[in-house]
Amino acid sequence: MNDPWFGPWRPREDAAYRLFCLPYAGGAAAAYRQWHALAPAHIQVCPLELPGRGGRIADPPISRLRPLVDALAGAVGPFLDRPFAVFGHSMGGLLAFELTRALVRRGQPLPAHLFVSGRSAPDAPDDGRRLHDAPDAEVLDHLRQLGGTPRSLLDDAELMELVLPTVRADFSVLESYEYRDEPPLPVPLTVFGGDADALVSPARLHGWRRQSSAGSQLRMLPGGHFFLHTTAPTIMDTIARALPPTPPGTADPRTAAGSGAPVS
Repeated sequence: MNDPWFGPWRPREDAAYRLFCLPYAGGAAAAYRQWHALAPAHIQVCPLELPGRGGRIADPPISRLRPLVDALAGAVGPFLDRPFAVFGHSMGGLLAFELTRALVRRGQPLPAHLFVSGRSAPDAPDDGRRLHDAPDAEVLDHLRQLGGTPRSLLDDAELMELVLPTVRADFSVLESYEYRDEPPLPVPLTVFGGDADALVSPARLHGWRRQSSAGSQLRMLPGGHFFLHTTAPTIMDTIARALPPTPPGTADPRTAAGSGAPVS
């Protein structure tokens, strides 16, 4: 298998669930590299590599959400033959949500659970900030404030010249997004937030409850916007408890794609 969306990933036949993971703006599949060791044996972590980063640095990044989600739906389509879940942080959270919506519209299997992290509810008012076409200095200053980009990378002008087009494309995905009213997802939803996240306050997370008809929960964790990295074991523990080795009501989890118990 040589799929650019998954890199060296190989399907594991002994995994009860596949956990598709989507990155934050400017991030790559490598953001989830420690998750492979954290995940229990029945969950296979499957990070997706978006164009313009990691092993796909030479591929033009996609700057609009709809074509990006359509491409993601096509990428995961062949691997929905067993129960799966979707996780995304920040921009990845929005992609995870809209990917699940796309699967509903296509009549494809649905995730047993949707996990959204560090992302405002999709119908929350936009803060109005525009960075996709801002001067380089303003974009770099924003990245420094967020704290998720290594200082060594921010201070390397040559590397940033390679990275900034992808960062700008990701900001364009977010800034051009238009929420559309659709029925709530028939999928259990867990939302993670950082208690010191200056970008996404708790007030901007509560609206997620309207997006699921199968129950939702909000978990606040310590840290700023990139609490994803410092609380990864806690996040994985929550995921593992939501995805038991044998899904409720099924004899064999490998034949129950789309099953899952509501979370209250």
